[in-house]
Formats: sequence, structure tokens, C-alpha cells
Amino acid sequence: MNIAKYCGIMLLGTLLTTATFAQEKTVQVGGAAMYPSKNIVENAVNSNDHKTLVAAVKAAGLVETLESAGPFTVFAPTDEAFNKLPAGTVDNLVKPENKATLTKILTYHVVSGRLDSKELMAEIKAGNGTAELKTVSGGKLWVMMKGKKLWLKDEKGGMAEITIKDVYQSNGVIHVIDTVLMPS
Repeated sequence: MNIAKYCGIMLLGTLLTTATFAQEKTVQVGGAAMYPSKNIVENAVNSNDHKTLVAAVKAAGLVETLESAGPFTVFAPTDEAFNKLPAGTVDNLVKPENKATLTKILTYHVVSGRLDSKELMAEIKAGNGTAELKTVSGGKLWVMMKGKKLWLKDEKGGMAEITIKDVYQSNGVIHVIDTVLMPS
């Protein structure tokens, strides 16, 4: 194949891919477009607000899991959320000897299934104001409305606001949260 023909084919492929992504309804998270056709990890790595979360997911060995078919609902703490933890907590958690604890905390932020805000609100209504969610780690989270905002309560009584909801992924949905949730 001659070089001109090869370059033409590559350019066409790039244009078609760009056109496909351009037609998707994206949500901006951390300065990057989140594409519904990409999986949770493919999108999260591009968010400037989730560098700590991505590093923690890698340290825990959860990349392959979050790239799988799912579907998953991920409550994704921002870097600012991780910064609210006591100094040194994140550095300590990503050490190899703390992998089990890190994994428990991260999987506490994941629920099986694709629970978008409409589904969460329906469960809140059915639960008379609060819905209980079972996390992948086996723990419980509670979701509720405060005003017009969705909030989560963890097993230790900590509260996290969903600041960006319904970030659809090919294998689930992400809801951005402002606080790291902690299992008991």
C-alpha cells in the first residue's frame, strides 16, 4: 500500500472516530469530556479532579474490574475529597501492605447495577426518604435528598454530596462526590 493511501485511510478513521464521539452527549468532569461509549477507567483517567482516585484504583488492582462489563454505579470522590482526609492517609493507603484496606474503601464506593439519579430518587421515594444501597465491598450506604441535592451517608455517619450526577459510561454510571465514604 502506498503512503498516500495509508495516510488517507488513517485520516478517514480518525475523522469517523471524532465524528462518533462528537455525537455523544458528554458531561464535563475535571475539565474533560466523559464519553458514554468509554468505560469507567477510560473516562476517569482524563479527569483532572480524579487523579488520586485513579492512582488508588491502580494501587488496589481494580483497573481490570472497573473496565469489565459491569454495570457499576461508582460514587467517585474528587481529589479535594481525598484532601479532606487526615494528612498522610492516602500515602499510607496506597502502600502495598495496605492493599486490602484500600480495596475495601474503594469498593465501598461501588454498587452493582446502573443507578442513575432517577433510579436513586425512585428508591428514596420507595424508602420514605432514604434508600439503602449494598456496596460491592458488602457494606451499606444510604442515599437521601437534602433540598434538591442527592446525598450519601456512610456507615460511620459521614455525609457526601453528589456534586455531578449521571455521568454515563459504557459499563455503568458515575456520580461525583465531595467526600470520601468510609465503611465501618
